Amino acid sequence: KMAAGEAAGRYRSTMSKSKDPSGLLISVIRTLSTSDDVEDRETEKGRLEEAYEKCDRDLDELIVQHYTELTTAIRTYQSITERITNSRNKIKQVKENLLSCKMLLHCKRDELRKLWIEGIEHKHVLNLLDEIENIKQVPQKLEQCMASKHYLNATDMLVSAVDSLEGPLLQVEGLSDLRLELHSKKMNMHLVLIDELHRHLYIKSTNRVGQRNKEKGRISSLVKDASPVPLMDVTNLSTPRKFLETSQFSTPGSSSMRETSLLEIKEDTELDPEENSAVFMGILIKGLAKLKKIPETVKAIQDRLEQELKQIVKRSTTQVADNGYQRGENLSQENQPR
Repeated sequence: KMAAGEAAGRYRSTMSKSKDPSGLLISVIRTLSTSDDVEDRETEKGRLEEAYEKCDRDLDELIVQHYTELTTAIRTYQSITERITNSRNKIKQVKENLLSCKMLLHCKRDELRKLWIEGIEHKHVLNLLDEIENIKQVPQKLEQCMASKHYLNATDMLVSAVDSLEGPLLQVEGLSDLRLELHSKKMNMHLVLIDELHRHLYIKSTNRVGQRNKEKGRISSLVKDASPVPLMDVTNLSTPRKFLETSQFSTPGSSSMRETSLLEIKEDTELDPEENSAVFMGILIKGLAKLKKIPETVKAIQDRLEQELKQIVKRSTTQVADNGYQRGENLSQENQPR
């Protein structure tokens, strides 16, 4: 018993010196190798067996003492192990789901892009259909504008319609007849504008002067003034140059035509377009510019200048002769006794 106690104490001291279990084994091997007698070896073996038995008893006692804590620890460890395993499985499943979602999102993205492109195409088609519908109404609206002499609106409408028909709508076969019709009207539109321009340049301006002199003659006949008829006041003649130099046709509070740019001239569909000749001729020039027919307009004015001036002289001569004859008739009647 004393020997077993010594052996156990020796092994404890050895274990306390070195926590490595191999140190105890090396110590036992060294003890057995140094002993020459078989009896010593048997004694050493007995010591080891007794020490191991004591260790088993101590371990059993410790297990009995800490059974509850040990059971709880084992169960907790099992629970933790199961949770870790479940978490790994869930993470694996989540990864698989994410991969499948990524593939589905790629497919959805392609579908959405396709739908987006189709939406743009449909919107473009709808815009073209609206434009076609509006263009089909152009001939009727154009006729109304021409009848009311709103030439700037008519020119804008015609130029825009022809540009659309010869541009985005060029491939629409159903609009070929309308395209030819509007193109022909655009080619001849400037002739109408030039005629209107000449009418205001040469006819309407001189008619206004003739009308003014008629009124003067009528007033003088009512007063029975025996003085000769005053000469025609050509200083008040409304020539195109004076349209730009004076503000005789400007409304009170408005600027003169000299200060008005051609780009600022706008057409009021509510008013009579010919009420202001200066503005009307500006509108005609603007319409001709939109039609790109300014060179043709200048050539037409140059070609017709001599003829129109001769017509002015002829009309003025006729008016003077008629006024003189009428005045002579009135004087002859006044001098005859009743």
